[in-house]
Order: sequence, then structure tokens, then C-alpha cells
Amino acid sequence: MQDAEALSLERTLGVLRRRLPLIALVCIVAAAAAYGVSKHQTKKYTATSSLSFGVNSLSQQIVGLPSNTSGGTLLAQQANNLELVKRGNMAVKTAAALGNGLTEGSVASSLEITGQGESGVVDIAATVTSPKLAAAIANTYAGEFVHEQEQANQKFLESALSLVHKQLAALSPEQRVGADGLQLQNRAQTLGLLSQLRYDGVQLAGEAVAPSNPSSPKTKRNTALGGFLGLILGLGIAFMLERLDRRIRSPEELESIYGIPLLGAVPKSTTLARDEVPRSAEVEAFGLIRARLRFFDVERELRTIVIASPSSGDGSTTVARQLAEAGAMLGSRTLLLEVDLRNPQIARQFGIDPGPGLPEVLVGTTALETACRAVHLAASGVRTVEGRKLDVLTAGSAMPPNPAELLESHAMGVVLERIRSTYDLVVIDAPPLAAVSDAYPLLDKADGVVIVGRMGSRREDAERVHQTLARSPVRLLGVIANGVKSRAPDPYASKADTDRRPSPPASGSGTSRSDELVPSAKA
Repeated sequence: MQDAEALSLERTLGVLRRRLPLIALVCIVAAAAAYGVSKHQTKKYTATSSLSFGVNSLSQQIVGLPSNTSGGTLLAQQANNLELVKRGNMAVKTAAALGNGLTEGSVASSLEITGQGESGVVDIAATVTSPKLAAAIANTYAGEFVHEQEQANQKFLESALSLVHKQLAALSPEQRVGADGLQLQNRAQTLGLLSQLRYDGVQLAGEAVAPSNPSSPKTKRNTALGGFLGLILGLGIAFMLERLDRRIRSPEELESIYGIPLLGAVPKSTTLARDEVPRSAEVEAFGLIRARLRFFDVERELRTIVIASPSSGDGSTTVARQLAEAGAMLGSRTLLLEVDLRNPQIARQFGIDPGPGLPEVLVGTTALETACRAVHLAASGVRTVEGRKLDVLTAGSAMPPNPAELLESHAMGVVLERIRSTYDLVVIDAPPLAAVSDAYPLLDKADGVVIVGRMGSRREDAERVHQTLARSPVRLLGVIANGVKSRAPDPYASKADTDRRPSPPASGSGTSRSDELVPSAKA
């Protein structure tokens, strides 16, 4: 479970590394778009005035009304206050008082009336394009509301006072000096006092001032929000493209397709692509792969190894040649056998005559010993061993009319047995498995098969080859990732790499050559 989680995390990080430029571009474009839109928006300013509502229980009792402090919660009272401020014709009065072409609709649309919790304070916020006009609208609206409430309460007190006077007039002289009469007289005096004080239960708590900064647009906030949304969008696009992109991107992905261990990774190199002398890091990569293959000898002796790949261009010829040379440099008697009869490359790379080769041996026109030619390996990379040689059996000078039949013939089996008994190691360079079926008869005759996959190659080809091999008795040893981008410099690489220049192979033919180690990727 932990390995699966680590692999999933590594794949996710790999997607982020590969798509980082795209993600950054989308993020920057979104932030720039938000910034541009904000800059072109009309600036608006918000000014806020405040009203404070109070409940005078004593005055209500004096008037003769029951106190409403227990009749509802503070939240309900605040809701009533908000409704009271919003309704009525305050917008009409505000527009008429200010003029300047203001209408009821423009005033109403500019206002936002909110309450401050259960405090009894109501805010009146006006938002328009002018800071002075915003303050004027908020203050005028609040002032008109306070004035209206004052008039309404004054009428209420006058009405209540008139009612008390009528009640007193209806009493007899004896009743007026009694308890009820004295109570009515006290109430009349109080109402008259409240009327003179002009009590209205609401007052202006805070006056609006012209703001110095616009309330919208918020350029910094919008830019940051645009960048964040761009990041989310960029991540979504990156993972969608990764899902649609069916190319192999990492050695771990190649390993998971075939379900076999990763033997090694060959670095992406222009040196290998141009058939130049490999650098020490590249030589060591193939040396490590050869060393790992030696561990399979514990279970079963490995003398014949097929190097195959799904598609042409994956680099199977490069890997086969380098592994054969690595074995020869270690002192093993090694044969590089080319069975790609349709597109041979080995003769050109070594600079030797292409024929006679394997087809001539299979049809019996040339002896095996004559067709196999020794190529002496000069020092390259970090190796300085002299006198090592590699035997090579090429695919011949011309493509036979029946490549698949030749490779599946009894003669091919006889040749494999002979060379297996003669050499310590036989490395077979096979044609692409997803393109032609020529190599399949040889796979189960070899001691093991190594699959080569290039980073960026099509995943479908690898999956098709895996499905075919999974149903066969072929012994798959592992996979080799070719064309892997180096993430860090190799601290063990020789400094002589920077001074070494490529040496072209000599031309001509013969049974013994003294050529440079010239790797190549099959086209």
C-alpha cells in the first residue's frame, strides 16, 4: 500500500514537473486578465451612515402602552428596525433633496441597508461613482428617516395627550382628585414633556464621510483571485492533457505496463543519437544494466538474451550493442547477433561489410564461423582495457524474401544452439515486436528477453506487446528505459568527457577491425 501511494505521488509530481510551464502560463494569463478587467472597471465609492434604535419602556408605560421588551427578542426587534428603514418613500425624498438628476430608482439601487447583529444599530451604505455623492446619499437618507420618525412620534404623542384630556374631562370633580384622576393628570404632564423633548426612539449614530479609496473594483484581490483560479484551471488542464496523452513519460510507468522490474535507465543523449563516442555516464549506465543481468544467473544461466522493443526508434539496437560491448569489455566471449533482417543497422555502425550474414548462414551458403566477424574494441568512456573484441553476426547485405520463415526455421534453432555452446554471452538484436512478428519464434528459445522502451513512445504499442507476451512462456527479465532526462549531474562522471571528441568509424571490410565504440539508436 505504501509503495502504491509513493508511486502515485511520484507520478503526480512527474505530471507537475512536465506541465509546469503550462500551469504557470495559465495562472499568469488568468491573473493578468483579472488585473486588466479590474483596471477597466468603473471605480465606485461606498459611504456608510448609521442609525441607533432605542426602546424607552418608561415612556411606553407613561403613554399607557405595555412594554415590548418581553414581547420579542432583540433579533426580532432588529428585523423590524431593518424593515422600517427600508420601506416608505425615503428614496424619493432623498432624490428630491439632493437633485443632480437623481431618481428614486438610482437612489434605491445604490443603497444597502444592513443591521449590526442584535445591537439595534442599522447601517445605510450608499455606493456610487462619486465619493461625495455617496456620503450625501447615505446622510440624506438617514436624516430623512429620522425626521419622518420624529414627525410620526410627535403625532402619536399629541394623539395620546388628546385622549388623556378627554378622559380627564369625562371625570367628575371628586374623581379628578381621586387616584384615577391624579394618574391621568400625571400622564398628561409626562406626555406634554415628551412632546416638547421631541422623543422619537431613533437617532443618527454615525454620519457618513466621503471615502478616499474606492470600494470596487478591488484590483489586488481580483488579481490574486484570478491567479488562484488560473492555478486551479492550469492543474485541471495539465492532468486532462496527461490523461489524453498516451505517451510513456517515466521509467516507472514503463515498469508498471509490463509488470517486470526496471533494469536501468539510459540517459537522453545527443552523443548516442549521433553515433559518437559515449560519455562515461552513458557507458556506466550500460555497465550497471549488464551487472544487474548477471544476478539472473543465480536461477538460470543466461547465455542468450533477446533485446526487443515495441516500436522502431525505441533504441533496442543501441542497448543490444552497448550490452554486448559491456560483456566483451568484462572479458566474456560475446556475440552480437542481428536478427532484424528488414532494417539492419549493425554493419553500418561498425563500418564493416554487411554480408555475408545470418541469412546466408541459414540457407547454407556461408559457414557460421565465416559469417561471424571480430570487431576489436578501443578504449572509450572510463574503460582503458585494451585487446578486447566482440564477435558480430550481421543481418546480411540484402533483405531475404521470407524473413519470418527464416527466423522460425529449424536452421535458426540449430544456429542458436551452436552459438550458445560457443559463446559466454549472445546478445540478440530483435526487430520491433509491435511492427512485425519476425522475432516472436525466437523469444522462447532464448534464456531471457529484455524490453526496451523510449520515453515519449506510444503507450498503446507497449500495452499491445505486453498483452501478447503475458500469454506466452517467454521469460521476461526486465525493462530498460531509454532516453531518460537527467535530473542532476553525475558526480562520478569523468572530466575527460568534456574534452573528448567523436571519432568516425573506419571504412572497409575484414575479419578483424579496430573500431571505436560507436552506439546508435535505430531509426
